[in-house]
Amino acid sequence: MPQAAETGVSMNQPAEAMDRLLTALRDGKTRGLPPVERWNPPFCGDLDMRIAADGTWFYLGTPIGRPALVKLFSSVLRRDDGDYFLVTPVEKVGIKVEDAPFQAVEMAVEGEGDRRSIAFRTQVDDVVSISDGHAIRFERAAKGGLKPYIHVRRDLWARVTRALTYDLLALGEVREVEGREMFGVAAAGVFYPAVPASEIEGL
Repeated sequence: MPQAAETGVSMNQPAEAMDRLLTALRDGKTRGLPPVERWNPPFCGDLDMRIAADGTWFYLGTPIGRPALVKLFSSVLRRDDGDYFLVTPVEKVGIKVEDAPFQAVEMAVEGEGDRRSIAFRTQVDDVVSISDGHAIRFERAAKGGLKPYIHVRRDLWARVTRALTYDLLALGEVREVEGREMFGVAAAGVFYPAVPASEIEGL
């Protein structure tokens, strides 16, 4: 049974589901990401775990203190029909995600315009380069501004941190998209529109 110091949370409360999850993850360690999309275990209920909007993982209301444990959990995260689950070969448990499950915390840029390459690192050390398989999308923030997201894998996205959002938008330009002037960002030969050019001043 994992100890409190190992998980960074109190294990005195009923935690059989957490025990089983950790055991399955540690017993089934493989190189690279597990093939969770191919696993179809029974649903075993919801776990009191959530990922906050800032990317912090909580268990029983307490932040999980070990980055290695968060990385382990993130490797078996799956999204089905809009809901999030941790999936092992033997069981599937639901968790809550307030915004996106990952945060893009570092960005590297090379080149300009259509030849520009942009790579991001998430808080759990996924590294993705913007491409056909790793697109950028933009959403309006509640109080104005933009929230960029990067596709990481499957149906999982990383929200770009506020500091990096400024750096990303600094690469923006205006292009015509389907007859409309749009502000967006170009990378790997693709232009990703964010908002109509007429709305740039309001960001």
